[in-house]
Amino acid sequence: MSVAVTSFVVFAASQIGTPGPANMALMGTGARFGFRAALPFVAGVALGKQFVIWPVGFGLMELSARAPWVFEVLKYVSAAYIIWLAWKVANLRLGQGRDLGKPPGFVAGLIVHPLNPKAWAMIIGGFTAFVGPGTPPLNATLTIAAILLALQVILHPLWTLAGDRIARTLAGSPAEPYLMWTLAALTVASVLFVLFASRAV
Repeated sequence: MSVAVTSFVVFAASQIGTPGPANMALMGTGARFGFRAALPFVAGVALGKQFVIWPVGFGLMELSARAPWVFEVLKYVSAAYIIWLAWKVANLRLGQGRDLGKPPGFVAGLIVHPLNPKAWAMIIGGFTAFVGPGTPPLNATLTIAAILLALQVILHPLWTLAGDRIARTLAGSPAEPYLMWTLAALTVASVLFVLFASRAV
């Protein structure tokens, strides 16, 4: 057995590319301090997810062999959290929660994902839904870690680069609620994909 790479890439892109604590921080940092000043923070955020992936991968792969039902429970708990987060995103407004000050650096970025429940939920969902039973933990974890890092290298800078333009253009405008509801709907769609479509892989 192995990792359903294509399906996982679709799922991971929908998660990394939609709003959450990390992307909101990246967008806000880009909006306040500019793309270049935010790059150390972006690098830290991207690498910080590895601190979650590897312990989860080895721990859950071992646990799945001994207690498969725990895997199933974790999948639905993670999905429920992401749906709840989507509701929060739908009601989020780009102009909220902005602070002025010194740009956050690399170390500040490293701790974003380890403290981000969405990251934990997404990673657990990835392992439970897209890794076949009996897959060696090293193979599964390395594959998922590489895919997530590659997507972050692409998508996180885009959030940062677009932050200033998105915030200045849409904050407080009539179009802003529609944007946030659309992004929330994409997040929910990705959860449904995990729960149902991934069963066919």
